[in-house]
Amino acid sequence: MNNPLQLRTVKVMRYVTPLREGGSLPAIAEADDEFLYVLKFRGAGQGVKALIAELLGCEIARALGFRVPELVFANLDTAFGRTEPDEEIQDLLKASTGLNLALHYLSGAITYDPTVTCLDDELSSKIVWLDCLLTNVDRTPRNTNMLMWHKELWLIDHGAALYFHHSWHNWAEQAKRPFIQVKDHVLLPWASQLDTVDTEFKAILTNDFIRAVVNLIPEDWLTDASTEDTAEQRREVYYQFLTTRIASSSTFTTEAQHARASLI
Repeated sequence: MNNPLQLRTVKVMRYVTPLREGGSLPAIAEADDEFLYVLKFRGAGQGVKALIAELLGCEIARALGFRVPELVFANLDTAFGRTEPDEEIQDLLKASTGLNLALHYLSGAITYDPTVTCLDDELSSKIVWLDCLLTNVDRTPRNTNMLMWHKELWLIDHGAALYFHHSWHNWAEQAKRPFIQVKDHVLLPWASQLDTVDTEFKAILTNDFIRAVVNLIPEDWLTDASTEDTAEQRREVYYQFLTTRIASSSTFTTEAQHARASLI
């Protein structure tokens, strides 16, 4: 059966410059379609798990109506980067041969600053709900992972989400847990409409949609020498985790409401 969701695949042609943020060393790169992308490498930091979190987080956010840059699969040739003088970057490029992930580069975008731009309660509630679903720990005042581009808000960088997959232990139990880290969310003080958002978003995120999103994950991103699980077994865990978490959303919305009440 054809997947109704599709991502384009591009070939990386030119490494432009590193973005030295955090430990993952993403880079601006040019692809064969002549667009610039923020390239996220399979050989960096948390490896393909960060790419899977980015893929699932981005496409779920897009379905819910958020602005997120176009996501593409990015092929890195074995010969790419041989002339790179920086040894750390050269090692990263060598470790990332094959299929990586990239987002359209939003040239001229600036980091969202809550002291400069106020978001309304509805949008704030929607973003908080999304991050509770994804267990995204990386939307704090210190690092908002949101950009202002042409006076519109864009969400970026979901690689730290779905942290259950770094251990795989008790994933079914974790799917039903509240998201305690929501207390540090940059938009929590304005998230006053979580119940309304909960009803709206659960209607959009059907099981069929989640299945289609999970089916986007490349098979070789799901194989791991440290486990006997097959790629399809791992894919099924992502599906079950997300559908269970959506069905149990009252747990994380209630936690978020309690955390907000302690702030205001």
